[in-house]
Amino acid sequence: MLIPGDIVMSAAPQTPLMRQYQSIKQANPGALLFFRLGDFYELFFDDAVTAARELQITLTARNKEKGQPIPMCGVPYHAAENYLARLIQKGYRVAICDQMEVPGPGKALVRREVTRVITPGTAEPAQAPGENNYLAALARGPGHIGLALLDLSTGEFRATEFSGADAELRLAEELEQWRPREILHASSMPLFEDQPQRPPAGAVLTPLDAWIFEPDFARRELESHFGVLALEGYGLAGKPWAAAAAGALVHYSKETQRSQIEHVDRLGYYERGDALILDAVTARNLELVEPLLPGGDDVTLRAVLDQTHTAMGQRLLRQWLLRPARDLAVIEARLDAVQALRDGWAARAGLRATLDGMQDLERLLARASLRSASPRDLAALGQTLARIPELRRRLLEAAAPPAPAVPEPHASAGLLAGIAGRLDDLAPLRERIAATLAEPAPVTLGDGRAIRAGISPELDELRTLSHDAKSVIAQLESRERARTGIASLKVRFNNVFGYSIEVTKPNLALVPDDYQRKQTLVGAERFTTPELKQYEEKILGAEEKISALEQRIFAELRAAVALAAASIRQNAQAAAETDVLACFAELAATRQYCRPRFSPEGRLELRNGRHPVVEQLGFHGSSERFVANDVSLDAAHRVVLITAPNMGGKSTYLRQTALAVLMAQMGSFVAAESALLPLVDRIFTRIGAGDNLARGRSTFMVEMAETAAILHGATRDSLILLDEIGRGTSTYDGLALAWAVLEHLHDTTGAKTLFATHYHELTELARHLPGVVNVQVMVKETPAGIVFLRQVRPGEASRSYGIEVARLAGLPAEVIARARVVLRQHESAERRASRQLEPEPPPQMALFTPLSQGILDRLRALDPERLTPLEALNLLAALKRELEEE
Repeated sequence: MLIPGDIVMSAAPQTPLMRQYQSIKQANPGALLFFRLGDFYELFFDDAVTAARELQITLTARNKEKGQPIPMCGVPYHAAENYLARLIQKGYRVAICDQMEVPGPGKALVRREVTRVITPGTAEPAQAPGENNYLAALARGPGHIGLALLDLSTGEFRATEFSGADAELRLAEELEQWRPREILHASSMPLFEDQPQRPPAGAVLTPLDAWIFEPDFARRELESHFGVLALEGYGLAGKPWAAAAAGALVHYSKETQRSQIEHVDRLGYYERGDALILDAVTARNLELVEPLLPGGDDVTLRAVLDQTHTAMGQRLLRQWLLRPARDLAVIEARLDAVQALRDGWAARAGLRATLDGMQDLERLLARASLRSASPRDLAALGQTLARIPELRRRLLEAAAPPAPAVPEPHASAGLLAGIAGRLDDLAPLRERIAATLAEPAPVTLGDGRAIRAGISPELDELRTLSHDAKSVIAQLESRERARTGIASLKVRFNNVFGYSIEVTKPNLALVPDDYQRKQTLVGAERFTTPELKQYEEKILGAEEKISALEQRIFAELRAAVALAAASIRQNAQAAAETDVLACFAELAATRQYCRPRFSPEGRLELRNGRHPVVEQLGFHGSSERFVANDVSLDAAHRVVLITAPNMGGKSTYLRQTALAVLMAQMGSFVAAESALLPLVDRIFTRIGAGDNLARGRSTFMVEMAETAAILHGATRDSLILLDEIGRGTSTYDGLALAWAVLEHLHDTTGAKTLFATHYHELTELARHLPGVVNVQVMVKETPAGIVFLRQVRPGEASRSYGIEVARLAGLPAEVIARARVVLRQHESAERRASRQLEPEPPPQMALFTPLSQGILDRLRALDPERLTPLEALNLLAALKRELEEE
């Protein structure tokens, strides 16, 4: 059995090929080496054992006949991308070693070089065109943390910097949101100060030398890459650690890709507060891009909203979902464009038809820049560029529709015109692509059929020579058979020995004297003649020259594409933005979404609001009709306390309110009859909680940690959704915590809050706190059980109906009956205890810390203004003694 680590390369036969392999392998430690041999990428030694196991392919051996077998496996060159993607997905690094010259007769060993190193963070996600694949870098300085993110497959590049006491938390939240596949960091520093061994969200950690993260080195790297003298234009002035992280990404990308990455032509600095902030808990609870439960990808907001036509649009939609805008001018410009496209059916249909079928310009450009683009890739890029003039024309038509008889507010479509102005059809480049590449363009380069005839007179001449020479070889074979009388005579070709005439041993007596012996086989001899040598030189020379010339012409075309990187990326971004806006317009038109208005006073008024996912997929997976509801929050009434029976729909009510705010700040219409909304800085949710036993945190601990994050991070401009605070502990502990949290939100935070609870005692707060309003989710009791009405109305629910819900869930009848008996006993005991209380309702605090009536009477009789300081201290001491003695 072959065991990884037991195979020593030095013990292998030292053939020239193996010496070449070992030299290249030693220069690329830590990576599986895909070593090109003919039409295959081969792996040897431990790499072969690993690849065979992970890819489930056959592990064989080389040199078995010599008693020194070398473990070996391989994958076809043309299908390598699928195998690479599987290895990268498992976290491996792969070094691609290609043949740098054409094999031919007499070339025992062709030159080979590593052309790129593919890592989890630099790979293109082959199976997920609508997803980004981020490579992140983390740079730490005194009191500061720099973070940069690069999607090498699209050229998207951004950086930020954190400082202050919450820098570690903010870093963790950013990494959780962007989900990088690989994180670069200095080997001398942990990723997190308190969690040195925990990669966030399953990312692969790649430690690098500390000097790569030095600000001075990074500044020079970035200035050289962008061709500038200073970084102020990229927002990095005074941000040395953001620049350090960005410089590390550029350095690492160039080292692994063996390329200048021309498509990475811009860097954007951002602050978290520039967009509506959604932490990982909120994104998960709202099921924005991932479902709470596995296997339900169709239940996410992204899945329900995504009617885009391009991979570029899919990626932008995800970014807008996770980073909705906070700039009102940006939001209104998007809404104007959506309204224009919603109202203009023909313009919208034309735009979407033009977008449909457009290829992924960003990724095609990245392949060209990284020198991995195939002829078919460049052909697809040219065909997509050919749609740009039509896209511009349709955008301008949509931006200037016929004036309506009664102009609507916010009817300007200036954003659409602005997008059209950014488009560059690059006519010379697309015409050059169409004129250069054969049609249809082949998947790979090297068979002599990628370049059109007429592009190069030299290439055309060589092709004619090659074709004619092959015909001559066939004629020569026929003549030699006739001349020698050897019917089985064949003209063969071998990569090492070239062309030869093969004669079987029984026919050797018929061989003419002018035949020259070239090679002896087991059952035959191979010969050559002066005439055959002459044609061999013509044919092989022509084939090699054709291949070299095609590669040169294609490389020049690929370089021309890379030179136009800035314009191509701008086209891609414009097409993506058009795609998302047209998608929003389609949703608004087909699902009766309304245009939101924004309230300067911060009011939140939703009339007949709906949950955009539930109404499309059915309530709890059923065909039950969705019931729309209103929501009202303002400065005077900023906390809505929701009581409802189990399964009544309160969680849906909470979520649909948050999704309306989020969609509006994305620039989308919302699922409601009308919407007046505040501009929100953060959305917080605490809806359900799971434990994290691996880190010693119970369900209740997770619940309290999430609640603490909300209380510490929320502002008056935040929206908070809380469901069942305090349910993870005893009834009185939980009630006390829920009471205190709600008071704090009302008195201190001032954020707009939807607070759902089963603690009916909390409804008392509406009588004591002016900003709290009680609402309930209605049910109807019938002889057969309860019916959920899903209607939210003012007031408070009197019961939770938990036993009825348990009955609907299928608990045994005897369990349900016993539960009803126990419930009646507890309710009777509670009523008896309540009759023993004083008729005068106790003050608010009496719910948790009862005081004796005597102490209360003394406090009521006091006149604080007549007390001297000494008398007040003495009274306080006396009251304290009485409390301790009770």
